[in-house]
Amino acid sequence: MRNSFVGAMLLLACWHTAVAQELQARITVNANRISSQTDKKVFQTLQTSLNNFLNGRKWTKETFQSNEKIVCNFLLNISEASGSNVYKAALTVQAARPVYNTSYETPLMNFMDEAVTFKYVEFQQLDFNENRVSGSDPVSSNLTAVFAYYVYMILGLDFDSFSLRGGDPYFQKALQIVNNAPESREISGWKAFDGLRNRYWLIENLTNSRYTTVHDAIYSYYRLGLDILYENETEGRNAMMNTLALLNTLNNDIPNTMIIQFFFQGKSNELIRIFKKGTPEEKQRARDILMKVDISNANTYKQELK
Repeated sequence: MRNSFVGAMLLLACWHTAVAQELQARITVNANRISSQTDKKVFQTLQTSLNNFLNGRKWTKETFQSNEKIVCNFLLNISEASGSNVYKAALTVQAARPVYNTSYETPLMNFMDEAVTFKYVEFQQLDFNENRVSGSDPVSSNLTAVFAYYVYMILGLDFDSFSLRGGDPYFQKALQIVNNAPESREISGWKAFDGLRNRYWLIENLTNSRYTTVHDAIYSYYRLGLDILYENETEGRNAMMNTLALLNTLNNDIPNTMIIQFFFQGKSNELIRIFKKGTPEEKQRARDILMKVDISNANTYKQELK
């Protein structure tokens, strides 16, 4: 897809049906917090296995070129190890997509999952079967289930950003993983009662018809907004303002939803750069909305969008 994207932007609405973007994933395993009594070589082996698992597997039925892959990074930060080869970790997932007519890549996803528990024995094969997500050992299978879930989330967001509701098939794949996720007293993050900001609620928000506006907002932000800025800055900024209005309405109707916070993670600098070039009225409107929907960056918006 990226060839078409850079070359001519032809048949934009059909890109993803013709050529797929799959992954150019980089996985880093950090075990600095683990006792020196643990053989650290196992974590290097795990890192290699995860890189092979994500980059060696075909995740869609589409054809794609090597230069059309989605650039993404996974940081598995291991915090605890037990004698039974069970580990607790936080997983940070970042993904980006290119903006038309520029060398800039805009964030698609910037999220930390703090509830990743898994069992890994050095050199074990990493398997994932979407028809049997739990495998024979739920704690072992949880590792590949979590990574597969985020792969489908990345694919869904990427496809949504180029074609309205284009990501639906991949969000359904992620939902299927949640519905069939490994179960164990050591595992969390897959259930509604595991917290308010977890894998369950993220995909629930993206597949629940109450939040359909989110998909309109994603398409408006990326395809009608950022991709248009180079050719028509005013039109592109208007589309991005429309995105803010859509998300503000959703936030007013259904406050404190996970997907609102998720959408804005990693975007504050980008939004400030774009709306700083707007009219005083545009800056004020953007500032007022952003201070409500992206509360963690409210002070930054207040200062930068005067």
